[in-house]
Amino acid sequence: MWQALVRWFHRWTSPKIFYQISRPWIFWSSVAAIAILAVALTWGLVFAPVERLQGNSYRIIFIHVPSAFLSQAIYLAIAIMGLVGLVWRIKLAFYAAKQCIPIGASMALLALVTGAIWGKPTWGTWWVWDARLTSMLVLLFLYLGLWALHNAMERQETGDRAAAILALVGVVNLPIIKFSVVWWNTLHQPATLKLTQAPPMHISMLIPFLMAIVGFYLAALAWGLSRTRLEILQREPNARWVREELDQLGSAR
Repeated sequence: MWQALVRWFHRWTSPKIFYQISRPWIFWSSVAAIAILAVALTWGLVFAPVERLQGNSYRIIFIHVPSAFLSQAIYLAIAIMGLVGLVWRIKLAFYAAKQCIPIGASMALLALVTGAIWGKPTWGTWWVWDARLTSMLVLLFLYLGLWALHNAMERQETGDRAAAILALVGVVNLPIIKFSVVWWNTLHQPATLKLTQAPPMHISMLIPFLMAIVGFYLAALAWGLSRTRLEILQREPNARWVREELDQLGSAR
């Protein structure tokens, strides 16, 4: 069992094998993401009932909450991949971590923008220096810092290690984001979904809400796999299989 797990791990951490295996994953996760998001967003933004207190402004949660979840999950994934790269020197972990940065930054920015859109009719202002909002802004800056580190280093391997260290240090911001509404008196409402409590949403709102979260995660998976595949081609130009792949892509055009 253990030997089989080790073989599976080494197989997936080979850039060549990952490049080959990830192709169908990209296709099916993309198809599933498009289908689920089409249903979820149409249902949530158009057909879900009006919320009793917030009116139609609550509909932004079908975009805001999934993007906020993803921005934190992707950052944690980047930190874990950075740790794997630092400890076990697995270059594929560095490749994937780098290419996840723009995805996470996009989700953090989307969460902040949609939060501002929701905050204007709810709080009467686009922005307040609330603990949740401020810590999310810090997360966006961390993403930008990671990307800047990669681009500032002459050797990409040095940028990989520097960004991995920064990502690990920045993990401390994640519990601040999650528990800020509990630790401080913030304007931001508490978590909508809790493991210990029944969801406070009607089933007609809850189903598209959960579907939107799943759809966002599938879309991010497809996006991350696609970017990592491109990173492999850029980082492994001298590998024979990469030259053959580039020749095939060139002839296909």
